[in-house]
Parts: sequence; structure tokens; C-alpha cells
Amino acid sequence: MSPRFATDVITFYHPGFWGLDSADAVRDWAADHPDRFWQRVLDTLAETEVTGIELTFAPGDIDSALRAYGGAEAFRRELADRGLAVVSAFVADSDAPDWRHGDNLPAIVADAERRAAFLAEVGADVLVAGLPMRATYGTRPPFFVDAAYMTRMADIAHAVGEAVSRYGVRLAFHTESHSTLWYERDIDLFMALTDPRYVWLCPDSCHIALGGGDPVAVARRHTPRTALAHWKDAVAPIDVHLTIDDTVYSQQQPYMTELGTGIVDWEGWAHAMSGTPGAGTVLIELDEAADPVAALRSGTAVAKRALAAQFSVSGLREPQIDQ
Repeated sequence: MSPRFATDVITFYHPGFWGLDSADAVRDWAADHPDRFWQRVLDTLAETEVTGIELTFAPGDIDSALRAYGGAEAFRRELADRGLAVVSAFVADSDAPDWRHGDNLPAIVADAERRAAFLAEVGADVLVAGLPMRATYGTRPPFFVDAAYMTRMADIAHAVGEAVSRYGVRLAFHTESHSTLWYERDIDLFMALTDPRYVWLCPDSCHIALGGGDPVAVARRHTPRTALAHWKDAVAPIDVHLTIDDTVYSQQQPYMTELGTGIVDWEGWAHAMSGTPGAGTVLIELDEAADPVAALRSGTAVAKRALAAQFSVSGLREPQIDQ
């Protein structure tokens, strides 16, 4: 089966794409005009080969889609009429329940169930989550990502994973830079502590590389548990201690780049991805592209070449990519 291309709605967050002067202005405008926001996003996707979307933090979130279309089923129909579909949703909202202390488990589970119910109704089956962020290096008292911490996170993940599984949804964890699931060791420890029937992985090639890791090696070790992956490139590992606060994501941006222009081994990544349960979707992540059409076309071209190369090496027939 040929893979489909998808992208995160963050691709469309660049102020210049909307003729606005800041990210805040985009959020404010989209909050007031969710229907117009989604109309342009979907119209733009029609100019590319991308047919899948991952919902994320506002304005491209679940609540925005519900405000624009009145319900999950109406949103699904709008997408289907254009040959599009939701593939996943990312728990990235600032008001989502915090996992750090784990003393609010009922709220965490209820929030995940609400998202899973939406995903089931729109025909998607992956809920992507992340673990809490680390503390800035040198903070006193220090915050250690140790076995005790990861055991607490695993306990929460099990509760959430089991709850969303009742909706036919898989809970997959994203390897976010500066989070407690960033370094190769973090990923291996968390996956070892969690039940593979209820907890899945969403490796991000860029973020793993930014942490000094080998994205291909991580993908190979966790092939059976990769429900989805983010295809994204990195300039180089982050070799300084960034301040972990509300600005950390903007601080990371200079280390990220378009697919094919960085350090990720795309042929190796494509080969590793071909054996995963998530092989049917190639999710290209391009944060805030000024020209989403050009960026997505370029990204899909890189992914196609990598996929073609790994099939050539294996001696298998090259797949025909769905248009």
C-alpha cells in the first residue's frame, strides 16, 4: 500500500502567509474567524500532494475545527469532499492538564478521552502526546529525569493509553526537544517501562537529532511501537543549554531546517519507517512555512526520493505514491 503524505497544521502558522505581522495576530484572527482559517488551510493543501492533517495547538486545534464546522462529523465531511482526512491530533494546548506531578489523573484521562472521541468520529486513530519539559540546566533545586520520575510518567501513560484504546485510538509519545522524552536514553527508558499494547511512539527525526541522538537508530529499536512519525530535518545538535521557558520553541528554530538540507539520514529513516505500523503515513513537519505550498512540495519530493532509494536497495518494486 502506498503511503499518504500528511502535515501538521503548524505548517500554516507563519504570519506572512496570512498577511499579518505576528504569531499572536494570527492566533487572534483565527480565533475570530475559524471558518476562514480552515477554508484557506484546506484550499492550500489542495495545491499539494498532502492529503492528511495533524491537529495541534490553536488555532489548528480540535476546538477550532468544532467552532468552524459545528461538529466532528461535519468537519470530516468537509475534509472528505476535498480528498483529505485527519490522521492524528497532538495534545499541545497550554490549558491541557499538566502531567508533571500526576496528582490530577482523572482530569488528564478525561481530557484524553474527549480528544479520542473526536478522533474516532473523524476517522483518525492516533493521539500524540508529549512528556513534561525538563528544567533549565543549573536550576536549583535540580530536576532529575530518573527512574522514579519515568515510572510516574509510565503509570499516567498506561491510564491514558487504556482509556483512549476504548475509542480505537492509540496513544503515541512525541520526542520533543528539551522535554523529558528527548535523549535516546529517555526514549529507551520510557518505552521499557510502558506496556506496548497501550503506549506507542511518535519519533521526530529533527528533535532526536537536536538532542545529539541518531534518529534512525531510535526508529530501528522501536519499530514495532511506532504508530506515527514526524519527518523533519535538523541543522545540527543543540550544543548549548537553552533557557526552558515559554520562549524555548523559538530558541530551537535556528536549529531546524527544511527536509533534505540538514543532517538527518533520510534514506535510513525511510527504511526504518517502512517496517513500522505507521508506515502508511509520511507526516512532513514544517513549522510556520512562509510559503506552505512550496515547502510541502519540496518536503514530499525529499520523502519520495528517500522512499524510492530504500526500495531500490531492497530490490523491491518502488511504490506508487498516492496523488
